[in-house]
Amino acid sequence: MTSVEETIRQKLEAAFAPESLAVINESHLHSGHLHPGDPHNERFNRHGETHFRVRIEADAFAPMSRVERHRAVNTVLAAELAGPVHALAVEARAPGEAARR
Repeated sequence: MTSVEETIRQKLEAAFAPESLAVINESHLHSGHLHPGDPHNERFNRHGETHFRVRIEADAFAPMSRVERHRAVNTVLAAELAGPVHALAVEARAPGEAARR
Protein backbone atom coordinates (compact mmCIF):
# COMPACT_ATOMS: atom_id res chain seq x y z
CA MET A 1 0.00 0.00 0.00
CA THR A 2 1.33 3.41 -1.00
CA SER A 3 1.54 6.05 1.70
CA VAL A 4 -0.52 9.23 1.39
CA GLU A 5 2.72 11.21 1.24
CA GLU A 6 4.00 9.15 -1.69
CA THR A 7 0.65 9.38 -3.49
CA ILE A 8 0.75 13.17 -3.17
CA ARG A 9 4.31 13.22 -4.52
CA GLN A 10 3.46 10.97 -7.49
CA LYS A 11 0.36 12.93 -8.47
CA LEU A 12 2.09 16.31 -8.30
CA GLU A 13 5.09 15.05 -10.28
CA ALA A 14 2.79 13.65 -12.98
CA ALA A 15 0.64 16.78 -13.18
CA PHE A 16 3.27 19.53 -13.02
CA ALA A 17 6.72 18.00 -13.78
CA PRO A 18 8.21 20.22 -11.06
CA GLU A 19 11.81 21.39 -10.92
CA SER A 20 11.59 20.94 -7.17
CA LEU A 21 9.05 19.32 -4.90
CA ALA A 22 8.92 18.84 -1.15
CA VAL A 23 6.04 17.00 0.48
CA ILE A 24 6.28 17.47 4.24
CA ASN A 25 4.14 15.44 6.61
CA GLU A 26 3.19 17.79 9.46
CA SER A 27 0.68 15.40 11.04
CA HIS A 28 2.79 14.94 14.16
CA LEU A 29 2.25 18.64 14.94
CA HIS A 30 -1.49 17.95 15.19
CA SER A 31 -1.59 14.57 16.91
CA GLY A 32 -4.44 14.27 19.34
CA HIS A 33 -6.36 17.20 17.88
CA LEU A 34 -10.07 16.61 17.81
CA HIS A 35 -12.37 18.19 15.28
CA PRO A 36 -15.70 18.72 17.10
CA GLY A 37 -18.65 17.38 15.18
CA ASP A 38 -16.48 15.66 12.59
CA PRO A 39 -17.39 11.99 12.14
CA HIS A 40 -13.81 11.27 11.03
CA ASN A 41 -12.08 12.10 14.32
CA GLU A 42 -10.70 8.58 14.59
CA ARG A 43 -9.20 8.81 11.12
CA PHE A 44 -7.43 12.10 11.90
CA ASN A 45 -5.87 10.79 15.09
CA ARG A 46 -4.94 7.27 14.04
CA HIS A 47 -3.22 7.29 10.67
CA GLY A 48 -0.50 9.92 11.00
CA GLU A 49 -0.95 11.20 7.43
CA THR A 50 -3.53 13.95 7.70
CA HIS A 51 -1.66 17.28 7.58
CA PHE A 52 0.81 18.16 4.81
CA ARG A 53 2.82 21.07 3.46
CA VAL A 54 3.74 21.07 -0.23
CA ARG A 55 6.52 23.23 -1.67
CA ILE A 56 6.48 22.98 -5.44
CA GLU A 57 8.29 24.89 -8.19
CA ALA A 58 7.13 24.29 -11.77
CA ASP A 59 6.97 26.08 -15.12
CA ALA A 60 3.26 25.27 -15.24
CA PHE A 61 2.68 27.90 -12.53
CA ALA A 62 4.24 30.80 -14.48
CA PRO A 63 1.00 32.11 -16.04
CA MET A 64 -1.09 31.45 -12.91
CA SER A 65 -2.02 33.67 -10.01
CA ARG A 66 -1.42 32.45 -6.48
CA VAL A 67 -5.08 31.43 -6.15
CA GLU A 68 -5.01 29.58 -9.49
CA ARG A 69 -1.90 27.67 -8.37
CA HIS A 70 -3.60 26.56 -5.16
CA ARG A 71 -6.70 25.53 -7.07
CA ALA A 72 -4.61 23.53 -9.55
CA VAL A 73 -2.84 21.65 -6.75
CA ASN A 74 -6.12 21.06 -4.89
CA THR A 75 -7.73 19.72 -8.08
CA VAL A 76 -4.91 17.21 -8.59
CA LEU A 77 -5.21 16.11 -4.95
CA ALA A 78 -9.03 16.14 -4.78
CA ALA A 79 -9.30 12.47 -3.80
CA GLU A 80 -6.81 12.87 -0.97
CA LEU A 81 -8.50 16.04 0.29
CA ALA A 82 -11.86 14.25 0.26
CA GLY A 83 -10.34 11.31 2.12
CA PRO A 84 -7.37 11.05 4.42
CA VAL A 85 -5.92 14.58 4.14
CA HIS A 86 -7.43 17.05 6.58
CA ALA A 87 -5.12 20.02 5.91
CA LEU A 88 -2.85 21.00 3.03
CA ALA A 89 -0.58 24.05 3.00
CA VAL A 90 0.58 24.93 -0.52
CA GLU A 91 3.63 26.97 -1.47
CA ALA A 92 3.61 26.98 -5.28
CA ARG A 93 5.84 29.11 -7.48
CA ALA A 94 7.34 29.30 -10.93
CA PRO A 95 11.11 28.91 -11.42
CA GLY A 96 12.96 32.11 -10.62
CA GLU A 97 10.29 33.51 -8.33
CA ALA A 98 11.34 34.40 -4.83
CA ALA A 99 9.82 32.36 -2.06
CA ARG A 100 7.17 34.20 -0.03
CA ARG A 101 7.88 34.77 3.63
